[in-house]
Amino acid sequence: MLARRKSRRVALLHCSLLAAALLGTGRPAAATAAAATVKTVLVLGDSLSAEYGLARGAGWVALLTPQLAQAGVAASVVNASISGDTTSGGRSRLPALLKLHQPSHLVIELGANDALRGLPLQMTQDNLVAMVRAAKEAGARVMVVGMQLPPNYGARYSQDFSALFAKVARDEGAALVPFLLAGVADGPQSEQWFQPDRIHPTAQAHPRILANVWGVMKPWLR
Repeated sequence: MLARRKSRRVALLHCSLLAAALLGTGRPAAATAAAATVKTVLVLGDSLSAEYGLARGAGWVALLTPQLAQAGVAASVVNASISGDTTSGGRSRLPALLKLHQPSHLVIELGANDALRGLPLQMTQDNLVAMVRAAKEAGARVMVVGMQLPPNYGARYSQDFSALFAKVARDEGAALVPFLLAGVADGPQSEQWFQPDRIHPTAQAHPRILANVWGVMKPWLR
């Protein structure tokens, strides 16, 4: 009788240990699955995204983090923007950034400095296409952020410049923000939204800029 009771206790102990082992292996798997759902949004931009002339944390990219949290989107934001950068600069930097951060989503906000320098529009378009394709090959979804130029650059050049962002997004299957500075640069009394250089928006303008991006980004992330 004692031998039978002892045998039963040993069997129960083995079952308990087996169950604990199975549960134990399940926890890391669940944690890994949860971690896999966390998105990484990489922003590759110029001074409009690099907080030029602003206090740190005041730009639209910094404001994106609390916006994501408020919307219940599990995502981290990496701001790889550099003031003065062009599409050529972004194209050269992107491979290392993709390897380092392995983003699930890439936002390309480049091109304005190309136009300010009078660079050929075809070069700008080619660079954007190359960046979109490189990101997609790395497994990231891509958003192209469009820009517009003031009329003093000439009607034809300005029209072709603004149109190339939509063309790249359409041809390459990327999301598109038509105009980053909508409601800021094209509204009445627009000067109030800009720093004295009349190029870079003030901190007060960046929530509006974020709203322009967020309207496209929210469904894009989901």
